[in-house]
Amino acid sequence: MNVKSIRLINFRNYNSIDVNFNKNINLFIGKNAQGKTNLLEAIYMCSMGKSFRTNRDKDIINFEKKEAYIGADLEIGNFNRFIELKLDRERPKIIRVNKNELKNQKELYSGLSIVVFNPDDLKIVKDGPQERRTFLDQGISQLKPVYHHNLGRYLNVLYQRSKILKSGKFKRDISLLDVFDSQLARLGTSIIMERYAFIRELSEISKNIHYNLTHGKESLDIKYSTNVPILEKGQDMEKRYLRLLKDNNLRDLEYGNTEIGPHRDDMLIFINGKDVRNFGSQGQQRTAVLTLKLAEVDFIKKDRGIYPIVLLDDVFSELDEERRLYLTKSFKEMQTFITMTDAVEIKSLGNMDKNIYEIEEGSLERRG
Repeated sequence: MNVKSIRLINFRNYNSIDVNFNKNINLFIGKNAQGKTNLLEAIYMCSMGKSFRTNRDKDIINFEKKEAYIGADLEIGNFNRFIELKLDRERPKIIRVNKNELKNQKELYSGLSIVVFNPDDLKIVKDGPQERRTFLDQGISQLKPVYHHNLGRYLNVLYQRSKILKSGKFKRDISLLDVFDSQLARLGTSIIMERYAFIRELSEISKNIHYNLTHGKESLDIKYSTNVPILEKGQDMEKRYLRLLKDNNLRDLEYGNTEIGPHRDDMLIFINGKDVRNFGSQGQQRTAVLTLKLAEVDFIKKDRGIYPIVLLDDVFSELDEERRLYLTKSFKEMQTFITMTDAVEIKSLGNMDKNIYEIEEGSLERRG
């Protein structure tokens, strides 16, 4: 799996560039705010149809332009795909796969799996549950597009239910909430079961990675926290979920929101039995995030039989030499894109096959 080439027009600070990539390692070197991360963002959009930095497509278009374009040649196993995205300030985004226009972004399944690692990922460990739910949702959605579809439907129903709860419209007859509750129970059960399976597998993979990263000094465990009991049979779980919603209706009406469901989930991370969010050192938190990202790579390889593409945005500067070396050992069998500000960090990559590009003010020049 690799991105063979990409073309950008009016994308962020790039007026027009065409670049061919190495199947192994691609290094983008330059000072801050020169456009390094913009390239990673464009590659990510070819997989997910959206940015990992903003929810507003208009933010991606060059300030002085009305439209922007991304075109990428992908090689996925024995297949080639040409992905195009056209962004317009006044019209909906257009996505094409092999010249065929999609009806909407939900139809995009490029086959390109991507794992992004940047300094902000420390929020997965340090911040609130929403950051961890986002990590779960992005990881599962790449492997199972139907999950992304169900999650979108669930959040829409949840929004409508919460909106009505706040209006007080149903205070006289809570049975009118039944239509929302049945949809939430059905969609929510599917989401919870997928998250449970994902976390269970991710936890097993993470144990070995973290053990090796810390030379056997630390044991990492990941647990799933949800307020809906997980039962073996989906039908039984859905019924229990529905009962919990109904039992909690009066409380939901009082507070104007829905207390039961996967929108309240969390992923708990423990090192040597202690919650790393509350009791872990900064070093332990960074290592935990590195473990999660490497585990996600292995999870995708196990599920799809092929390694994902890895995007490392200014990560090397956040790691010590030992962890840099551990990370680079993972690059041999996958295409990796790395941004860095200091060329000295290249020494961690040794003699590995790589292309080196220097970026300055939206201009890209290959150096090696």
